[in-house]
Amino acid sequence: MDGLVLAAAQGDGLPQTLAVGADAASVPLAADSLFIGASLTKLATALAILRLADVGALTLDDPLAEYLPDAEAARPGVTLRRILSHSAGLSVDVRPDRVPYRPGLNWSMLAAACLAEPPTVAPGTLVQYGNHGYGLIAVMIERISATPFAVALQDLVLGPLRIEGYLGVEPPRVPVLLADVRGNDPLELAAFNSAFYRSLALPWAGLVTTAEGALALVRAFAGRPAGFVSPQLLADARRSQTNGLSGGSAASLWYEDCPWGLGPDIYGAKRPHWAPPNAAPVSFGHAGASGCIAWHDPASDLSYAIMGTRTAANGWLLRHAPALGAALLAGDGMA
Repeated sequence: MDGLVLAAAQGDGLPQTLAVGADAASVPLAADSLFIGASLTKLATALAILRLADVGALTLDDPLAEYLPDAEAARPGVTLRRILSHSAGLSVDVRPDRVPYRPGLNWSMLAAACLAEPPTVAPGTLVQYGNHGYGLIAVMIERISATPFAVALQDLVLGPLRIEGYLGVEPPRVPVLLADVRGNDPLELAAFNSAFYRSLALPWAGLVTTAEGALALVRAFAGRPAGFVSPQLLADARRSQTNGLSGGSAASLWYEDCPWGLGPDIYGAKRPHWAPPNAAPVSFGHAGASGCIAWHDPASDLSYAIMGTRTAANGWLLRHAPALGAALLAGDGMA
């Protein structure tokens, strides 16, 4: 890999950031380099829901039908809690024929496709990691807040956490160019690397941020800063909601017991996994297909984020992120 940016913080300490190498365009990396966060975006979307729950705008056991009665997925047993933990029986993605990936596509069209997509299995029977549910969550937040999701995310999460983050708008600095982007799309449409992709404001994969921004998202689930989300709700978010259900994302990442919280992936006994082998089973965080991970280990009270310059398509994240995390945990920081 040509380079990466790593940020880490222990306890209430200030983040330390290390930038090494360059991106796929040979542009040197810096501590404030901007990366497409891919599925780390789901941590931000989940935090937005938790913040709304804290002010009484919703409860996590509410049925989806209470907020989105027009959604095909609004069936009995489909609750916000199950959606956040990928156990609501929803599809991985919306059907491509509903929203062809081509110029003209936008978030409004994707939101309509999320509403039109039906469930695939009964809720509470399987953990199927996916994007569809987080699209529905974003539509719900738009209706509750009466603002576009990108604006609500800034107001509820990014602004209060002082995260430099952009969703659906071009950032003021050119984001890092990633290698190993799969697909045959022309450069102007390429996943992760194109302004077109970033313009879609995907609530499950579109956030552009720094390594410290990614670190701030996972630290928020660890209770930093204090009061951002209530301690009771955070304890619930970090606890597995899936009750021993099997599942995962792909065949190579399918587990007999797949614990998942209200947003965060929980390590448990998952093997293989991108969490460090020396992390506590209750450690949590998220990875992104753009080649990044944000993780927190309660045993050492250490949080870290790794933002790479190759996507996860070649397997580097699964092969090497555990070793990088293990080294951090063993040394309790980057000293």
